[in-house]
Amino acid sequence: MSRVRQPLVVDGRVVTFWELVAEEELFAGVVALAELLRRLHWLEEPESLGLPYLEPLAATWGRIDAAVALGDEDRGFLRQRAEELRKRYDALEFVLPFGLVHGDANVGNALVDDAGRAVLIDLDGFALGPREWDLVLTAMYYERYGWHSRAEYEAFVNAYGFDVMNWYGYPVLADMRELMMTVWLTQNMAGNAAVTVEVERRMSDLRTGADRHGWKPF
Repeated sequence: MSRVRQPLVVDGRVVTFWELVAEEELFAGVVALAELLRRLHWLEEPESLGLPYLEPLAATWGRIDAAVALGDEDRGFLRQRAEELRKRYDALEFVLPFGLVHGDANVGNALVDDAGRAVLIDLDGFALGPREWDLVLTAMYYERYGWHSRAEYEAFVNAYGFDVMNWYGYPVLADMRELMMTVWLTQNMAGNAAVTVEVERRMSDLRTGADRHGWKPF
């Protein structure tokens, strides 16, 4: 693909070409993800990219409004929670250097290519922001949901060199991410009973502060 001049403009639309990572989908694992993030976070911003600043809840407001299967009470609750978390986020003091972030860093976005190398995919959230944002999903997948084991999380921390759970702002970022995850899922409720049940479970847990270990990955 490097030999193809891009982007192209076709009928007024910008077109880019992407190369298939591998014929078989193989996830790289938490250690490879940590190493990729560590390398990414050491990079300096290429000014020519004109990257945006990270706005974690930017898409969330529109998704709340667009979720036709939500009732008014649930919609109001989500809006209020998003506003409260925005204020808490704005008050945080981050400890890692500000710079390049993937934006949605989790094991589902680290694949192994045909040469056996781990690569990051899903770069639509690539931005400038606090590096802690890229570490929170792996932490909460372990701590809140049990989707990673303790050994897996410790291996991730050792490979990256920083444990975001030891930072006071971790609960704020984790609360934001689980709100975003829930709101994203509301888009798929119509005609899908399993998704509707999961959203209802998550909404109840968000309201009551109940244990999240019953949440299912979607």
